[in-house]
Amino acid sequence: MEITMIAVSIYIIATIIIVVTLNLLQSNKKHKYKALLDKLEVEKNVIDSTPIESEISKIRTFLRNDKLDASLQQWEASFKDIRNTQIPKITDMIIDAEYSLTQQDYKSIVYKIARLEMEIYKVKTNADILLDKIRDITSSEERNRAIIIKFKTVYRDLFEKFNAHKAEYGEIANSISLQFESITKRFEAFEINMENNDYTEVTKIIKSIDEMLKHMNIVIEEVPSIILMATNLIPKKIEDVVSTYNTMVKEGYPLDYLNVEYNVDEANKKLTDVLERCRVLNLEDSLFELKVLLDYFDSLFNDFEKEKNDRKIYEEISDSFSKKIIKINSLVSDIFSQIDDIKNVYNLSDDDVSLLNKLQEQLKTLNDDYEVLKSHTGNNTFAYSKLVKEMESLSLKLNQVEDKLDNSLEALGSMKEDELRARQQLEEVKGILKESRSRMREYNFPIIPKYYYVQLNEASQAIKEIVNELNKKPITISVLNTRVDTARDLVLKLYTGTKELLKTAAFAEMAIVYGNRYRVLTDELNKNLTYSELLFYKGEYQKSLELTINSLNKIEPGIYNKLLNLNK
Repeated sequence: MEITMIAVSIYIIATIIIVVTLNLLQSNKKHKYKALLDKLEVEKNVIDSTPIESEISKIRTFLRNDKLDASLQQWEASFKDIRNTQIPKITDMIIDAEYSLTQQDYKSIVYKIARLEMEIYKVKTNADILLDKIRDITSSEERNRAIIIKFKTVYRDLFEKFNAHKAEYGEIANSISLQFESITKRFEAFEINMENNDYTEVTKIIKSIDEMLKHMNIVIEEVPSIILMATNLIPKKIEDVVSTYNTMVKEGYPLDYLNVEYNVDEANKKLTDVLERCRVLNLEDSLFELKVLLDYFDSLFNDFEKEKNDRKIYEEISDSFSKKIIKINSLVSDIFSQIDDIKNVYNLSDDDVSLLNKLQEQLKTLNDDYEVLKSHTGNNTFAYSKLVKEMESLSLKLNQVEDKLDNSLEALGSMKEDELRARQQLEEVKGILKESRSRMREYNFPIIPKYYYVQLNEASQAIKEIVNELNKKPITISVLNTRVDTARDLVLKLYTGTKELLKTAAFAEMAIVYGNRYRVLTDELNKNLTYSELLFYKGEYQKSLELTINSLNKIEPGIYNKLLNLNK
């Protein structure tokens, strides 16, 4: 029973808490929407208290023209619509929203508050626009006079500046004076319309004065520069340009590409147009156009100077090119005048001959191109800047031809040098061979080894091969060089062999003679020396020497070095 009572108590307490929470939530939501409606009510009252009626009353006190009367009637009708229709509609919408709030129809109240906010914003905008239009009239006199005071200050500053430098405006000064008079008349028109309370026309006058003063400020600032450039600076530039142009044309400079005469005519037309527009104070783009003209004529002097420099460069390059091509023409002509002889003397390859023919063709093309370029120079067809580029191109091609020609001449020269070298070395190897034979006769050999005759024959044959190669027409240089190298190697081998043979034979003979003193000592020594002599007379000198030295060394150690010292 006690547990049941506790459970019931908990249920009752929970129910109470839920009910209280829900009531609190509903109360908060209601207070929130009520606060929004109160705020909208305040905004409606602010619109209702807009001082439109008092501003309209001000206008009635000085109403003096039909235009203002028509505007006033429009404004009064708009005010009545706001007061009698639009604001009551907002009031009804607020009452309807408050009713929905009392019914706790929160879904509906959200929609109605949104419509209320939109309606209040629309009515407030209408009221503010209407008030601004009315105040444009009620506050116009004070505002407009403040504006006119500023305009008059600007006017006086411009007028004083103009009068202080009137001479700088030249013939345009009269037009500017007339424009100042027009502005003065607009100031007078302002006073008249202010007296008549014609504020619509006053606004137009203020706007026109503002535009006229802004334009006059531009006129005062720019006209002196325009007059200076159009009547002084640019005409003098044109005069200098024409004078320089005519002088350079007489000196043979090709200046047609600059279109100077046409551009001068166009510039004069532009100056006339600018001055005509300036007389009616139409300065649109005038200063810019004159600066463009001034820059153009300045650039022409740069073009003239460049043309003079290019002419010097062209003449220098042309002179150098002319001397070089004459020299190369002469060289090529000499080569081809002797080409048959060269072919007869040297076995030129097909590539060598083809290269020379191509060089001749390229040189002919260069000569033709150079003649065409000189003709263009003579008839003043192209600017020197273009001629310099063409001449540089021809010079580059000529340098390439010259390099190839140098290589060809070097090859031909090398062939000639190789032939001369071969003839010199032929005489040298002949001399070495002769010396080798002579030295063989210095020693009374019992017999000369067969291998020596083989080497002698090979060396002699190699020398004959050089002679045969030199007698051939044409000479094949590569083969000739091989023959020379071979003969030189064989002759040097023979010469070295001759010296060694002489040395060995003499040493062997001396060893045998020296050993004879020991023959009686031993039979073995006697026997070896006898065999050594046999080898010596058979021409086997090295074996004879070795046998003798080895035999004597047993009796007299160190005999080899001793005999070497004796043989020195």
